Amino acid sequence: MKISARNQFPGTITAINPGAVNGTIKVDIGGGNVVTSSITEEAIAELSLAVGDRVTVLVKASDVLIGK
Repeated sequence: MKISARNQFPGTITAINPGAVNGTIKVDIGGGNVVTSSITEEAIAELSLAVGDRVTVLVKASDVLIGK
């Protein structure tokens, strides 16, 4: 599979927090950095995600906002 996202970070799932429709997945990408992603419960099940799985975090954003 080819993917256009250039920001790809391999890591390990450290936590899965289920919700009514969306769940949050925490992925340790090393160096003390953890990325949190909100995805549908259907996607979590379809991908058979589990704590300890090695995954790749793909970031594709047209806007990245920072506020202070």
